[in-house]
Amino acid sequence: MPLHTPQSPVSNQMQRKLIIACSLLATWALVGCTEKAPPQVEDVARPVKTMVIAGADAAGMRSFPARIAAAIRADLAFRIPGSVKEIPVKEGDRLQEGDLVARLDPTDYQIVVDDKRATFEKAEKNFERGKRLIASGAISQVDFDRLEAEFKNARAALNTATQDLGYTELKAPFDGMIATREVERFEEVLAKQTIAILQNVEMLEVKFDAPESIIRGIQAGDDEKGTRASDMIPVFASFEGQSEAKYPLIFKEISTKADAKTQTFEVTYLMKQWEQGRVLPGMTATVTMDLSDYIDSVMIFTVPVSAVVGDYKLDPRVWTVDEASMSVSPQPVKVGRLVGDGIEVLEGLEPGVRIVTAGTPFLVEGMRVTLLPELEQAEPRPEDLEYQR
Repeated sequence: MPLHTPQSPVSNQMQRKLIIACSLLATWALVGCTEKAPPQVEDVARPVKTMVIAGADAAGMRSFPARIAAAIRADLAFRIPGSVKEIPVKEGDRLQEGDLVARLDPTDYQIVVDDKRATFEKAEKNFERGKRLIASGAISQVDFDRLEAEFKNARAALNTATQDLGYTELKAPFDGMIATREVERFEEVLAKQTIAILQNVEMLEVKFDAPESIIRGIQAGDDEKGTRASDMIPVFASFEGQSEAKYPLIFKEISTKADAKTQTFEVTYLMKQWEQGRVLPGMTATVTMDLSDYIDSVMIFTVPVSAVVGDYKLDPRVWTVDEASMSVSPQPVKVGRLVGDGIEVLEGLEPGVRIVTAGTPFLVEGMRVTLLPELEQAEPRPEDLEYQR
């Protein structure tokens, strides 16, 4: 009979553990062979809005959008109420001083004049008769004084009625052009109601808004002899379609009160009408100022507030764009005051640098970006460009 060697319980347990381990290893190997590789993360560039800091060569030249207004303008109105009988002028008509603009129906005012004249003539006769009677002692001084007062009152009433009759005609107070006509014939109008607007377009006002930095630079150029820098700064206007033509301007005034929203000051220059074309009130122009001789050499830039962010230490910085690699990197800056919707950058920027103006909180160093088309970006305001102080 064959001999059987009994196995110990420990050997059986080891064999079972070995079989289980081999099975697990085989399962893991099969799963590993069937797993797919993780997907590759695509490097997507983030679109951003940007602006370029103006170059140093343009530091002294500043351009502003301007609006044209008439230097001499009047809202013509009757001093008395009435019905418009005649209004011979049309919009765009040129008038000479004294030309008729409109006429009211004078019938009622003529009746008043006739009545006051009759009263005046009666009072005048009584007054003349009283002079003879007082000389002979036939009437008292009190009666004579009463006759004299009635005469003077009647004369004043006649003068007033005659004046009102003259006011039924509205005439041009100066040479000019009818800008608008507000009423039509047969309309009932009130006293001081605008009938037409008359403008003299031979001398025009050119108005634009300048930031306080420019105002400070202009005022700093005033000398001790009283010569104002605003009178010496070369300023000219250009118009759409005739950008090559430059028309010199004459300084008039600067508002001393800033606009509450934009913190800018209204500047007004005068311009003579030019012969090549007609410039009318309400048109727009571009005003260029050469401030090279009236500003300091310290470069200060004003950028949108959204362009400046804080790092982990809350120190201000901007994101600059390397246009060769189209990647961004942080640039520490020193900031100054808030100017409207912008903020002054005192240090850290150079002319010609492109910075990100929107989307800065989502940027990281080295991130690739794309520039949004210029049409999708807001046009920078004058104070968003570089200037000197």
